[in-house]
Amino acid sequence: MEKWQKEFWDMIETVANEVEGFFLGMTEMVDSFFEITEEITEQVQNTIATELDQYLQDLTDPLLEIYWELEDIVVDDVDLGFPYSVDPCAERNPACIGCRHYHGQVYGGNLLVCGMHPHGWEDENCPDWEQEEL
Repeated sequence: MEKWQKEFWDMIETVANEVEGFFLGMTEMVDSFFEITEEITEQVQNTIATELDQYLQDLTDPLLEIYWELEDIVVDDVDLGFPYSVDPCAERNPACIGCRHYHGQVYGGNLLVCGMHPHGWEDENCPDWEQEEL
């Protein structure tokens, strides 16, 4: 074999080794990139999941407390199908205390306060108030 042929094959071998080294380096770099991407994705998912769980817990806890309190109220004593009476008090319908027009019957879960003001008067001075006859 002549010298130029040997140099040519050495040069081809060198180029092949360099190309192989280049692709091995690129493979390692791509693998590292995917590992970092997977770690970042996992951290972001964990953070979002944790924050979402906390948000939902903060949102649902008060609603569940209200639900459990409402469940404690006994509605079985009242049959909503039949009318029943409700007396006026200082907290609810204070303008109706002692008024002759006060009706105070609940029909199907809706309180009818009086004919003039079916839902009641907002403050304590109703313009239609009249003393109840004894």
